[in-house]
Amino acid sequence: MASALQAAYDARLERGEIRPDPAQVAGVAALVRLEADLAAAQPGNGLASLFKKSQPASQRGVYLWGPVGRGKSMVMDLFFETVPTAAKRRTHFHVFMGEIHRLIDAWRKGDAAARKARFGQHRGDDPIPPIADVVARDATLLCFDELQVTDIADAMILGRLFEALFARGVTLVCTSNRVPDDLYKDGINRQLFLPFIAMLKQRLDVVSVAGVHDYRLDRLRAAGTWFSPIDPDHERTFDDLWREMLAGQEETGAELEVLGRKITLPHAEGGLLRSTFASLCSVALGPNDYLALAQAFHTVFLEDVPKLTPARREEARRFVTLVDALYEARTRTIVLAEADPIRLYPAGDGAFEFERTASRLQEMRSASWLVDR
Repeated sequence: MASALQAAYDARLERGEIRPDPAQVAGVAALVRLEADLAAAQPGNGLASLFKKSQPASQRGVYLWGPVGRGKSMVMDLFFETVPTAAKRRTHFHVFMGEIHRLIDAWRKGDAAARKARFGQHRGDDPIPPIADVVARDATLLCFDELQVTDIADAMILGRLFEALFARGVTLVCTSNRVPDDLYKDGINRQLFLPFIAMLKQRLDVVSVAGVHDYRLDRLRAAGTWFSPIDPDHERTFDDLWREMLAGQEETGAELEVLGRKITLPHAEGGLLRSTFASLCSVALGPNDYLALAQAFHTVFLEDVPKLTPARREEARRFVTLVDALYEARTRTIVLAEADPIRLYPAGDGAFEFERTASRLQEMRSASWLVDR
């Protein structure tokens, strides 16, 4: 049977929308194999029909990993669009895990009636089996973008959760910037997370997509990363660049949990975040929040950055802390501001200290900052 994924990928090549890339070809080949396995496992095909299975068994999935901008998400999305599996879901990994934690909370706090209404069952103290039933009922193929683990609450449940999902016939495809062995690196109680890594390596083909070309980086180099002043032309360029970075994906939003508090970021997709100065610096956020943000996103679009005065010293202080976090994480930062960095806080209380931040912002907008990493 001809591969719909291969045909879709070849069509993009022929139209010049993508360029030949051997690293992407390896990812496509792994997903073409999975496409065939999923088709063969459908009820009515081959051995599956003899055993009259109502739900296909879990198939060996695919884990695409490599640096930012190599086309991992594009390849996975082509697979998701073309694979003829009806019960499938594509989402950002952090979005999925946020839903899992809410389901855990609902199970633990719900009485028998509430559990029955939400989960179709109510007995037991362990929330993982009923949650796995809910997930598997909705999707037998899960495609996760940007799988990374930084939260200990996620790390402690992933092994049991995915063991239950695989047992219920769920197949997994994911992208990540990290090889499985580097997930949750240096995390608290990491030894308890290691069985999940072993499970990933056993149940998924791990494929490197680490070609020489960073396609998003090419576009950032061409367009620049600092736009000032804030005028219609710069706003339009900023918007266009954001859409290009999304590459056709919808903003799914993200939610970060820091020290028990939740930070909601509505304009996010995968490792991309778009936010206003006011939403990050005019509210009560601190160093831990900004560090979590810089760790979660490889590219941040920050808009409506105003000229600062001593009357806004608290906002200026938060902005300095945010820039420090982004700088240390080497986060690609695209800014729409009222002025160039050195003119953002020209005089008054705190202006001298701001000179260091202005220097860092100048470096972050330079061509040398936008290196492949």
